[in-house]
Amino acid sequence: MDPDSVAKAFVDHYYSTFDSNRAGLANLYQEASMLSFEGVQIQGAQSIVAKLTSLPFQQCKHHINTVDCQPSGPAGGMLVFVSGNLQLPGEQHALKFSQMFHLMPTPQGSFYVLNDIFRLNYA
Repeated sequence: MDPDSVAKAFVDHYYSTFDSNRAGLANLYQEASMLSFEGVQIQGAQSIVAKLTSLPFQQCKHHINTVDCQPSGPAGGMLVFVSGNLQLPGEQHALKFSQMFHLMPTPQGSFYVLNDIFRLNYA
């Protein structure tokens, strides 16, 4: 599978899971994984999912505008950069966001998130 197809499949899976069942994202992270969420660093799958499930909204909908990817290093990793809009219930205007994932291959042939950086983009 080519990198663009992997990136698109990952992005589709990540955001549909985030929007419907954030706790289900746990299997995408490992203990070495790190999330930078609005400048706050969190390490480890359990801590990352605890942060994501504690966000002050239960429902949301991501609308993806762009997905860019590049191969990363000899181990078969991949950088995936996403931009889009985040719609929260009851809010008239969507929030713009950017997110970068560093995906690494697993021995089983899939990928996990080694690094995840999320930022809201304020105008």
